[in-house]
Amino acid sequence: QVQLVESGGGLVQAGGSLRLSCAASGRTFSSYIMKWFRQAPGKEREFVAGIGVGGRITYYADAVKGRFTISRDNAKNTAYLQMNSLKSEDTAVYYCSAGEGNSYWGQGTQVTVSS
Repeated sequence: QVQLVESGGGLVQAGGSLRLSCAASGRTFSSYIMKWFRQAPGKEREFVAGIGVGGRITYYADAVKGRFTISRDNAKNTAYLQMNSLKSEDTAVYYCSAGEGNSYWGQGTQVTVSS
């Protein structure tokens, strides 16, 4: 069982940056692929970024490629999403998930980008 808690969301102006964190409980964090998703009002949840168990393999949605960076610290049981050059269309609730099949989800953190 893994419990995930996201933090770091907030209100930022367009062009600004935020770093989201996803803290995981349990001793098996290092064995899980971690991903970030987001859900904007009235839209379906969409994939944002993913990272392999060792942290060397990363992949991104085209909409965030070159602006967002996913990372993890297995010693701290935490995954991160560094978001730079934020745009108004990045406004959403951001969720982290654990496992290739997204077996576990956090409660989400709100990111609002003002234009």
